[in-house]
Amino acid sequence: MSKAEAVYRKMATEWSDRDTTTHQDHVIAHVIGATVLGHFIHDLALYVLLDIGFIWTIYLDGEMGLLPHPVTVGELDADEDKRSEIQVDIELLLREGLRAEGLRQLTPAPVHCLIEEVTFHTRGDERRLLIAGEEDSLTVDTSLSTGEIKVQGV
Repeated sequence: MSKAEAVYRKMATEWSDRDTTTHQDHVIAHVIGATVLGHFIHDLALYVLLDIGFIWTIYLDGEMGLLPHPVTVGELDADEDKRSEIQVDIELLLREGLRAEGLRQLTPAPVHCLIEEVTFHTRGDERRLLIAGEEDSLTVDTSLSTGEIKVQGV
């Protein structure tokens, strides 16, 4: 049984499987093997920094994108001070990993998650990405009605 299957069994009574789109499949294929270092939320989207120097953007509805961190930060609809703080945090996390201290805009990953598998689930107006890792896993829960985004280690 895979790590994702084990975690999924715990939530099977509450969540339904949802097929991913071709684009989601493409993005997911690129994040497999990367490690989650940290994240931030901006404009109803989750931005996940990966150890490969890319940011995986996850929207409320489960749609996603993947771009190099300088491109993502440059495209953010934010003032220059915020973009600068985000870039400093990214550089710190890429250099020091989960041990990074003094972060101002990013939150370090709650667990060490070397991505092995990603699955998509729904429950009413909520969406969940289960990011199964080699040792630990993460869930990204979103709500279409409230705009809430939560990242948790499992």
